[in-house]
Amino acid sequence: MGSVGSPDPVMLICGILVSREDLLPEVEKRLITDFGAVRIASDPIPFRWTSYYDKEMGTGITRRLLVFRDLICPGDIARIKLRTNEMEADFASDPGAGVPRPVNLDPGYMDGSRIVLATTKDNSHRIYLAQGIYAELTLSYRKGAYRHYEWTYPDYRSEEYKGFFEKARLDFLRERAGLRERARERPGRQDD
Repeated sequence: MGSVGSPDPVMLICGILVSREDLLPEVEKRLITDFGAVRIASDPIPFRWTSYYDKEMGTGITRRLLVFRDLICPGDIARIKLRTNEMEADFASDPGAGVPRPVNLDPGYMDGSRIVLATTKDNSHRIYLAQGIYAELTLSYRKGAYRHYEWTYPDYRSEEYKGFFEKARLDFLRERAGLRERARERPGRQDD
């Protein structure tokens, strides 16, 4: 029988979609207030893969990808998704927003082998977590590259996103190696 253990920590990520690029600084400020400093951020990327969000958000949508400095427990992602939904609702309640949904936040996490996004929508390839939140394996790192699935969102399939996440992955692996090295150097440690 296997023994129950604690999961390894992962890096919190968040995809930000905005219909007005001038909202990005305020969105990022709120995310940093709740989740800590940003480790790596993409440049704003024109969202050109689908018109799916145009009705709610308008046209000229921009995406920015954030990776946060502080590592999290993967089990925290449901709570984080609920919090980002509250942030979205705050932006939508602004009478000057101009569109029903000016901000869309897609939190998730990554480690050395995968990128998981949190969602409120159920589907056959999503696993229920808690409080109405599901997890979707979006990308996996296999054979030296990020690989997508048939359900992966079109933007997350792009080489642009995969290249960004590759940089973040290398940073994560360096940090994890450093943590393991420091753990080995602790005085009084007994080897198994």
